[in-house]
Amino acid sequence: MAKTSSIEKNKRRRRLVKKYASRRARLKAIVHDKKLPMEERFAATLKLAELPRNSSATRVRNRCELTGRPRGYYRKHRLSRIALRELGSKGLIPGLIKSSW
Repeated sequence: MAKTSSIEKNKRRRRLVKKYASRRARLKAIVHDKKLPMEERFAATLKLAELPRNSSATRVRNRCELTGRPRGYYRKHRLSRIALRELGSKGLIPGLIKSSW
């Protein structure tokens, strides 16, 4: 089980990403538009830098929904490899069959 503080920090980051997503996308569109004057693009870059760091989607860490484990993460199931194997063995994940021989 991951530290509770790490899990909470990641949840906080997810909330910030959702909150600032539209503002961030609008500023990034201005920055990448080559038709706009350089001053306007630079001003958008400065505004983008003023946003909280944790509002960037790259700061969010994929973690297991059950254990909070950050490594061995399966995006499709939102679980770590260990939790996926346990639930698969018990037959709790539809369509997943754990092979054994």
